[in-house]
Amino acid sequence: MTMDPSKQVKLGYISGLVAREKAMAFERILFRATRGNVFLKQSVLENAVVDPVSGDKVEKNVFIVFYSGERAKNKILKLCEGFGANRYPFLEDLNKQFQIISQVSGRLAELKTTIDVGLAHWSNLLQTIGFEFEQWNFLVKKEKSIYHTLNMLNMDVTKKCLVAEGWCPVFATDQIQNGLRRATLDSSSQIGTIFHVLQTKDSPPTYFQTNKFTSAFQEIVDAYGVAKYQEANPSVYTIVTFPFLFAVMFGDWGHGICLLVATLYFIFREKKLSSQKLGDIMEMAFSGRYVIMMMAIFSIYTGLIYNEFFSVPFELFGLSAYGCRDQSCGDASTTGLVKVRATYPFGLDPKWHGTRSELPFLNSMKMKMSILFGVAQMNLGIIISYFNAKFFGDHINIWYQFVPQMIFLNSLFGYLSLLIIVKWCTGSQADLYHVMIYMFLSPTDDLDDNQLFFGQKFFQILLLLSALAAVPWMLFPKPFLLKKQHEERFQGQSYARLDSSDYSPEIEPHSVSHNHEEFEFSEVFVHQLIHTIEFVLGAVSNTASYLRLWALSLAHSELASVFYDKVLLLSWGYNSILARSIGLIVFIFATVGVLLVMETLSAFLHALRLHWVEFQNKFYVGDGYKFYPFSFASLGEDDE
Repeated sequence: MTMDPSKQVKLGYISGLVAREKAMAFERILFRATRGNVFLKQSVLENAVVDPVSGDKVEKNVFIVFYSGERAKNKILKLCEGFGANRYPFLEDLNKQFQIISQVSGRLAELKTTIDVGLAHWSNLLQTIGFEFEQWNFLVKKEKSIYHTLNMLNMDVTKKCLVAEGWCPVFATDQIQNGLRRATLDSSSQIGTIFHVLQTKDSPPTYFQTNKFTSAFQEIVDAYGVAKYQEANPSVYTIVTFPFLFAVMFGDWGHGICLLVATLYFIFREKKLSSQKLGDIMEMAFSGRYVIMMMAIFSIYTGLIYNEFFSVPFELFGLSAYGCRDQSCGDASTTGLVKVRATYPFGLDPKWHGTRSELPFLNSMKMKMSILFGVAQMNLGIIISYFNAKFFGDHINIWYQFVPQMIFLNSLFGYLSLLIIVKWCTGSQADLYHVMIYMFLSPTDDLDDNQLFFGQKFFQILLLLSALAAVPWMLFPKPFLLKKQHEERFQGQSYARLDSSDYSPEIEPHSVSHNHEEFEFSEVFVHQLIHTIEFVLGAVSNTASYLRLWALSLAHSELASVFYDKVLLLSWGYNSILARSIGLIVFIFATVGVLLVMETLSAFLHALRLHWVEFQNKFYVGDGYKFYPFSFASLGEDDE
């Protein structure tokens, strides 16, 4: 169709962006305002665009509205302003449109090139910073530590030099002086550094030289308390006693080998692993790798004593000493075993495993063994306390605390340990419970069948009287001797020879009152009473506490037997690969999860308790503070 050009209607259009949540309302009101005499087309933008007014990224729709007439145009413009739509003019001339498109495309290409170059430069710069960041961070920490230390120094009277007071080990005195001389020469200073040893009454910090093997054991002790200056260090004994007591509860040389293999992995790769960030649990295991290694070695040893390899006995050191009496005694789980050869040379005879007498025998053996270990370790603690007091010249504590403690402990529980050893050596059937109970209730009664050696009744009465005498020996003499010692120390101190050149009436009374410490006899006596009661009751409770060695050892052995008999052997009885595979997987997960993880942690915590409470309370105070030398090597990642 042809139409007169003068009668053709020209349509105008307006384009722009409107917020997506306002798009539907914008379309409805636009339709109503123009009574449907417009054509609107919208399209959703995939990415959010920056709003020119707020500067925020907003999800918008692009729209174009075709209209006819100026009146419709004005309405559309007002609606765009009301809805906050951003209008973008677009020329009707096609040539100008292509020109504008080419210009915008060129600008976009330039901006893209600029952004790409900026990103490449940014990446190179960050890579360079990443390579140097650790060094820069360490240098900043060194600077901060230097200024932090300088802030603790004091100015002298002339305010021309700094004065520092601190602690240093005696063996490091020459090294410090040589370092100060080198620093003076390197800095070309005209004034040398003066190093002078001061005399002070302050208690020095505690410093123990450790290496990667002993540091973990020292941390175990320091977690309880840091030793006072020149106090006996329990970690020296803990290196042996801690893994041994753990192994008594964890005795199985199969489980010990598993622990040893895992620990050797940490040890052989310690250089690589020490530079990596491990998880919290792995970090603790890695830091205690040498402790776990000692625990594993001792567990292998006690496992050989118990003759248990994943609860299975082996004839490693020869044949069993027992055999069947006749043909009817076919398996080892029945009675009728007789001794047919020499005693099994090392550890528990393999025939004892699975017999009806196994559990009572192991109960008796491990219970008595726990008492022996407990009494031995508590005696070791008192002996250490004795030598510690002797080192400081504390004769009052030596004769009126440690000696009666040793007498009291060994008169009761040392005697019980002696009875256990005698019963083992003689094979007697004496009832030790009856002996110990009636030692207190009826000490003069005859022992009859419970007598283990000649003169036992007289010896028991002597020990009982010694234990009773040790209690007032601990309680009464020490407070009175401390009072006498205090009076002799400060007797006549308020009166001194008057020297005219040194007399200062303002200073002397203050110095006398400062040096004369008050002595409260009632407080000292009450403290000694509490200490005596605590030791007497603690001797009983601590000995009973060592029975946890027996309980956890039996629990570990029985759990291993249950997993082996009721899981592995039961599944192996089925003639099915699937059943056997499932049984083997369950056995492995149960062994690793329960016996190698939970039981290891349980035995570790119980051994820790025995050292902190039952062993260290006999001699260790632990109220000192650590020596922290100034060192750049000690700066950690989290130090501020």
